[in-house]
Amino acid sequence: MGILFTKMFSSLFGNKEARILVLGLDNAGKTTILYRLQMGEVVSTIPTIGFNVETVQYNNIKFQVWDLGGQTSIRPYWRCYFPNTQAIIYVIDSSDTDRLVIAKDEFHAILEEEELRGAVVLIFANKQDLPGALDDAAVTEALELHKIKNRQWAIFKASAVKGEGLFEGLDWPGL
Repeated sequence: MGILFTKMFSSLFGNKEARILVLGLDNAGKTTILYRLQMGEVVSTIPTIGFNVETVQYNNIKFQVWDLGGQTSIRPYWRCYFPNTQAIIYVIDSSDTDRLVIAKDEFHAILEEEELRGAVVLIFANKQDLPGALDDAAVTEALELHKIKNRQWAIFKASAVKGEGLFEGLDWPGL
């Protein structure tokens, strides 16, 4: 699967680095995912105020990954990072059912942004290791992913803490 990913990614982006935004509400696990992908381990994190940017190497391809803070006060500034973005990784805390409507509204607002019209979307239904976490089908329904008709998207169950589902998402041929 990694070879397929490499071929697809190379055909989309050539040999240059790809710009990927990691977005989602605060405490969804964005920073944990970023550092799990980059270093292969869980690191202690604090809420991101502003952004983290790291280069992630996977199957001989370099991603420039921008992890943007998800607090309510920071979300309006996300649009400053939209230009030249090829992909969005949207992270959902699958165990935070109380904020799924907010996550859905923010997600669909992102999809309406003109500067992101060409970006593919990978959704991680994160925190699958927690009790009461919704599976990918329930998150798909809650986010109303069936309404997305104008771009490629995929959803993967994930646990950033355990390292599960992340590389399967990166292997998605649409990314």
